[in-house]
Amino acid sequence: MSHVSERPAGQPLEYKLEVVVLPVADVDRAKAFYSSLGWREDADFSTGDGFRVAQLTPPGSEASVIFGTGVTAAQPGSVEDLQLTVFDIDAARADLVSRGVDVSEVWHDEGGVFHHAGTTARVPGPAPEHADYGSYASFRDPDGNGWILQEVQVRLPGRVAVTTRYTDADALADALRRAATAHGEHEARTGQEDPDWPAWYADYMVRERAGQELPV
Repeated sequence: MSHVSERPAGQPLEYKLEVVVLPVADVDRAKAFYSSLGWREDADFSTGDGFRVAQLTPPGSEASVIFGTGVTAAQPGSVEDLQLTVFDIDAARADLVSRGVDVSEVWHDEGGVFHHAGTTARVPGPAPEHADYGSYASFRDPDGNGWILQEVQVRLPGRVAVTTRYTDADALADALRRAATAHGEHEARTGQEDPDWPAWYADYMVRERAGQELPV
């Protein structure tokens, strides 16, 4: 019997980016590097016939990286500009530096929209006022595969998050403060006290993180 998924009419099928394959020359060296970043080891399998698969996942990520022996024909170090989204780019950079990673200084692109290839058009320092999507830092793994950190705190409308996460207590506190301010404006507009303010806060915070239209 065939399996048929049930979903509401008109709702598109989900295609979740789950795995990125990295070409590496030394599996153990790559595994040691990514483990040193605090990435979770999900698997390390070998069939003994020249085929080995290691999978690790960055903290908070739903996508993982896979590398190994016999898993890709790409040249080691040939992957560029894989992106890691972080809430606080200064804190993320400091964390990587503390782990011995050679990370660039924080930079932004002179065009203000994503970034150019390589090091072209890089401007030192974060985007003005740390504008979301605009601040970057970069590093490479031991094989030369390139990674980019990008700071995003509030997503653009339409970018729906699967789950609502906050990196630490300070980030959660900041979100609560923004929700409290917005809720105060909401009560001022309606002229009524809202006894169910926890639900309003929760709705505001989930929508803000997902980049959806905020409640008023």
